[in-house]
Amino acid sequence: MSLFPAAPRLCPGTDSNLSADREKRCCGLRLLFLALLVFLVLGSQAAWAGIPVRAAIMMNMTTGRILYQKNADKAIPPASLTKLMTSFLVHDAIAAGRLSMGTKVRIPREAARVGGSSMHLRTGERVTVAKLLQGTLISSGNDAATALALKVSGRQKHFVDAMNTKAARLGMKRTRFRNPTGLPAAGQVTTARDMMRLSLAYMARYPRAAKISSLRTYYHRGRAHNTTNPFLGTRGVNGLKTGFTLSSGYNIILTTQRGQNKLLIVLLGASSKYRRAVAAQALLDAGLRYPNSATQVRKLIDGKSKRQLTSKQKISKQKKYVAKKKKRVKRKSSAR
Repeated sequence: MSLFPAAPRLCPGTDSNLSADREKRCCGLRLLFLALLVFLVLGSQAAWAGIPVRAAIMMNMTTGRILYQKNADKAIPPASLTKLMTSFLVHDAIAAGRLSMGTKVRIPREAARVGGSSMHLRTGERVTVAKLLQGTLISSGNDAATALALKVSGRQKHFVDAMNTKAARLGMKRTRFRNPTGLPAAGQVTTARDMMRLSLAYMARYPRAAKISSLRTYYHRGRAHNTTNPFLGTRGVNGLKTGFTLSSGYNIILTTQRGQNKLLIVLLGASSKYRRAVAAQALLDAGLRYPNSATQVRKLIDGKSKRQLTSKQKISKQKKYVAKKKKRVKRKSSAR
């Protein structure tokens, strides 16, 4: 099978009545077409170096060791990963005695009308906090997240202020929330490292809350709502959250366990579900194979034992090397 698809028949055969000049032009177009195909194929392969996402980080939660990172501090919209913080604040309210899982929430029009992913809430219906948390974390319902935010703080603005205060306390220095859903909003950004910090704090403080994300299905008004996480149940994956907007790309936070080793993976900015899956599988394979060796993980993912250096880092290293060499030469000459 040929590497490239058949090019259109641009050159005439020997029985053509076209002039020789025209034949040359047609053949030139065909060569140009093939060259373009080669460029696209090779270019796409280069773009896939490492893993095909804009940012990533993987940690062995058992040891606290970072096994892999790529642009871990790059600012990218969080999309529905935002809902982890929403759930965190709801559980804080429950822990403070202001709510309970059984508390029934009357759904306001403001929540029922929110667009995007939804658990199809109706204005005026009463739904328990437990069910709204399922809607927020399993099917990523924007209506459910908004209803919870309004119940906790009365106004979305007040809830968002609390989200950002919490983020600052957790050390999420490069994160800014603008709403409780993750829907597109100017200035709403996070990083893979910040989402790792949020996930670790959330699971440590409320381990039972994290179990909600391991459910594949829940029911509301007799209708089944399925998880948005395609990895649940494979390779030991038991959480945690997915997200997507046009500006963010496809995001995901995965948790898995094999033996005593628990892994946390954050992927941001994949251009498609397929590329997110490729990246996730690569990190799952490497992390489960070498849970205690960042060097081996990098070799498996990037084909090298050290992270690629930027040009500035290379230049600084060269300068240091030259400086050390000069010092050695001076010492030798003085010794003589």
